[in-house]
Amino acid sequence: MSGGREVQLPLQQVAPSLTTPLSVVQPPNRQANPWPPSDPASSQGSPAGFLPLHGGFRDHFVEPPEPKYCCEACRLVLCQPRQTECGHRFCQSCISDLLSHPNPSCPADRELLFKDKIFRDVCCHREIMALKVFCRSEASGCPEQLSLQHIPEHLTVCLFFEVPCPLGQCKERMMRKEIPDHLSWKCKHRETSCEFCSSKMPLTELQKHKETVCPAFLVPCPNLCSLSALPRSELSSHQHDCPKAQVSCQFLRYGCSFKGLNQDLRQHESSSAAEHLRMMASRNSALENKVEDIKGDLLERYKVLPALSSRLSELENQQDELREKNRQMEQKLATMQKLMSSHSEKLLEVELELRSFRVLREEVENIRGTLENVRTRLNALEQGGRSGTGSTTHTLASLETQLNRHDDMLSVHDVRLADMDLRFQVLETASYNGTLIWKIRDYKRRKQEAVAAKTLSLYSQPFYTGYFGYKMCARVYLNGDGMGKGTHLSLFFVVMRGEYDALLPWPFKQKVTLMLMDQGPARKHLGDAFKPDPNSSSFRRPAAEMNIASGCPLFVSQSVLETGSYIKDDTIFIKVTVDTSDLPDP
Repeated sequence: MSGGREVQLPLQQVAPSLTTPLSVVQPPNRQANPWPPSDPASSQGSPAGFLPLHGGFRDHFVEPPEPKYCCEACRLVLCQPRQTECGHRFCQSCISDLLSHPNPSCPADRELLFKDKIFRDVCCHREIMALKVFCRSEASGCPEQLSLQHIPEHLTVCLFFEVPCPLGQCKERMMRKEIPDHLSWKCKHRETSCEFCSSKMPLTELQKHKETVCPAFLVPCPNLCSLSALPRSELSSHQHDCPKAQVSCQFLRYGCSFKGLNQDLRQHESSSAAEHLRMMASRNSALENKVEDIKGDLLERYKVLPALSSRLSELENQQDELREKNRQMEQKLATMQKLMSSHSEKLLEVELELRSFRVLREEVENIRGTLENVRTRLNALEQGGRSGTGSTTHTLASLETQLNRHDDMLSVHDVRLADMDLRFQVLETASYNGTLIWKIRDYKRRKQEAVAAKTLSLYSQPFYTGYFGYKMCARVYLNGDGMGKGTHLSLFFVVMRGEYDALLPWPFKQKVTLMLMDQGPARKHLGDAFKPDPNSSSFRRPAAEMNIASGCPLFVSQSVLETGSYIKDDTIFIKVTVDTSDLPDP
């Protein structure tokens, strides 16, 4: 206890050996130590646990504890005391055991126990921790008497407390005061020095060190020569000079098969010098032949090097072209992604227009129904009005007024409906990537109308270079215009006034390609292209709804158009492409 506050240690640190019950008061001349030894993992020899695993304290108290300090269940001195509603005290572990039974009751007075009516007795705990006890190493000779709360602190320095060997390898246990002697001459794992090389190591490893790795340890020559012993570190160099060592002739690589003792090698070398020279000459000749073969092979390889170098250059150029194509494809992919995004937005607008279109159609149907009702009522009133009074005449006049008003509203709605239908068709066919595919049906009829001067020219639906780009359309004269009148189909390009002209660069400078599509398998499309003249008024910012058309009066002769495969099912296709690759974002 410190500063009047309760000190409690966790139960999981309690030593297992404390489960054996002992009497509350023990004689001072005990021979056995019932307290647990220190934790082997502890380097300072501190106790493994202070609180008992179950039940109360088993310490040897200097004075016999008063009955109020004893547990009603285990009769030992209370550990972490708990008090019941009936006033009796129990150890925490004891009361937990009692509460685990069905219908628990106090063993002292048989009163029923309730978990929420049991509380910690802090005052009793403080008094118990202040009681004097003998050291838990009393049986080993420690004479200390101290309060129970100071037992853990004392056991960390008690000279009589049993601890393991501090080296950690030895399994022996001893009193703390015996550690110096144990480390000096008893412990098998104490540090020692090799008397040959002075290396430090545990005593248990000394013999193995000498027998296997000690460089200064004396070992006999494995060839049993006249040298009795030498240091292990010199054994390798001795093998080269040992007369008893088995060696091979140094001309082994050239074909000599001599093997014998080191002392016989010199005699062999002197007697076989001529044979050794012959072997070397033979080997040298073989090597020279091999070198010549290699030279010939290299010359053959050198001959194909220029072709390989040229091929490598071609492959590098192809790789550069593929990289450029890949870059262009990536740019086109990015453009397509932007186009898809703009189409998604436009599709949303179309859906909104369709919803308005449906609502408007429903309104028209309602008005038509109302109008039919009015007409029915009007007919009935006319039949009755022939023989009716003045009031009938007044009612009839009122209904006629309503009928006229509804007719006017129906006419307005019909106009709005036609306008919405036209806007929907334009939105449905609009292009936002600078490309127009214009399908012209009923070619023969439209051509006759052009010849008869009823409809000289036709305009295509608008198309755009981007969602926020230039607005354009195409204009065609099926019977020609100007120099091509009566002989050619004339095709023109028109810049229209758009919603985002204020953000675009002017004059219009994008390359324009006009094309008549061949619908046959040959696909021989007819086309022409031009760069806009920046000084022409046709390519300045439109002040009116559209600029003056610019294009090709002699685009294609009517004989070529009508004899080839450009007309199928009385339909022709015209394609207009505007280059948007260098067009900046608005």
